Amino acid sequence: MSTTLRRPALSPSRAGDFKQCPLLYRFRAVDRLPEKPTKAQVRGTVVHAVLEDLFALPAVERVPDRARSMIVPAWERVKAERPEFSSLFATEGSDEEAQWLESATKLLDGYFGLEDPRRLEPESRELLVESELPSGVLLRGYIDRVDVAPTGEIRVVDYKTGAAPREVGEAKALFQMKFYALVLWKLRGVVPRQLRLMYLADRQALAYTPDEAELSRFERTLDAIWQAIMRAAPTGDFRPSPSRLCDYCDHKAFCPAFDGTPPPYPGWPEPDDTEPLQDRD
Repeated sequence: MSTTLRRPALSPSRAGDFKQCPLLYRFRAVDRLPEKPTKAQVRGTVVHAVLEDLFALPAVERVPDRARSMIVPAWERVKAERPEFSSLFATEGSDEEAQWLESATKLLDGYFGLEDPRRLEPESRELLVESELPSGVLLRGYIDRVDVAPTGEIRVVDYKTGAAPREVGEAKALFQMKFYALVLWKLRGVVPRQLRLMYLADRQALAYTPDEAELSRFERTLDAIWQAIMRAAPTGDFRPSPSRLCDYCDHKAFCPAFDGTPPPYPGWPEPDDTEPLQDRD
């Protein structure tokens, strides 16, 4: 089977990584160092899968009980696709796993507290979008949901399974949404009317309305990030930027800021590499 070869691209997550710590960007995007998935991250994957599948059902069937019944099948499918997730629990079918699945149920209940999916017909779910900016940087990402009104207005929806963030976390979430808005603007020639973040755990929704001037400024920000990446790419001079977030990093053992030594730099992936620089955001 032939493999589609893709150029290195910038995603919301990797752009955020570089802003937070250039060395973290290198570890994730270039070295591809493994990271141990957390129960919260995998639970988010399962909930996203259920919400994607929910909108494949006839509108009348998009009710809480049906969504709850889809959790276990979604979990089984996720494990089949990512076998390493099976190691999250020491014993399959344990009380711990049951409690974890129940916590996913509560997140879905939170979703239904924010909107009625029977009244919606999204244009797209889990939409992969790509656009090349005039500077040459290729933007790539996955959008949870795109709604298009009969009058043509676009709404970008993103589900968050963590708690609603404070100011710093909210800025990070809006960075991701502006990224999606910019790509859709480039692809469709229309600035999305609304960016909607849905925090299922807290049953809170944040709405934001971008404009062309703001997205143009954001485009320049992404260009600057990519140019900084390109300056470091030939030599691997991605430097650490220590912060409180280092406490949550899986790669501290390799970080010079903590007396670690990074692995040998593998070199910047060329456009014809078979392993694309992309991720699911």
